[in-house]
Amino acid sequence: MKKYKAYAKVNIFLKITGVRGNYHEILSRFMRVKNLYDELSFVPKEETDAKMNTFKIIGDFSCTTEQNTIYKAYFALKEATGSEALEQLMHNYAIKVEKNIPAFAGLGGGSSDAATYLKMCNNALNLGLSLNELAKIGLQVGADVPFFIYGYESANVSGIGEVVEEFLEPLLDIEVYTPKIEISTPTVYKVYREDFFAPIDGFVAQELKDKNSLEVLASMSADEANDLFKPALQEYKDLKNHYKHGYYFSGSGSSFFKIKEIENG
Repeated sequence: MKKYKAYAKVNIFLKITGVRGNYHEILSRFMRVKNLYDELSFVPKEETDAKMNTFKIIGDFSCTTEQNTIYKAYFALKEATGSEALEQLMHNYAIKVEKNIPAFAGLGGGSSDAATYLKMCNNALNLGLSLNELAKIGLQVGADVPFFIYGYESANVSGIGEVVEEFLEPLLDIEVYTPKIEISTPTVYKVYREDFFAPIDGFVAQELKDKNSLEVLASMSADEANDLFKPALQEYKDLKNHYKHGYYFSGSGSSFFKIKEIENG
């Protein structure tokens, strides 16, 4: 059975540009981590599972099926297409996930799994959905899903995650370190809004959009590059014990990453 790779990402930079209701608008450079990915495949269900006619995910997850982003992606795709073939597919097959990307880590593992699942269904069932249509469905599952739908190696992501613009640059050699600290993204954003709120202006945003990732990181410290680093440190005191010089912070954490090209340069 064919396996599909669901890659992790890091946020080279993540800046808040404003708010939209309860959401924060961002500008961020997402970059794929080429050596860290989950693998997804369809596997035939056992006869007893098929009779039960329930959506089945095989994999090492700490959440319930209903909380899983892949299940949410299935539900969103079913709502958008009304496809009976999709229901039949998931009646006969389970989705198997070989999980390598840590959860609660700022690496987009759940979003990448959801995006990969949507693309797998689109291909398997010849649904004929464009990447833009899939991204719109994916956005209902999570703000990072559109980036993974488009499959870019590097992109400027803005709005609440729905605006994804490819940024052409070499894929960097990224080393990721994830401490065992479960971080809540909503909590970090809440602390940011209460204690650190300082959106960047349009000129700074445009400058960041135009610079390549190596230039950005060479000119910024970890807390300058990511507006969520300080609020995460304030809320999760143990994080500071894991920070090492030369590393940057991805998303709302808890992962840190470094670029080997900077080390060698």
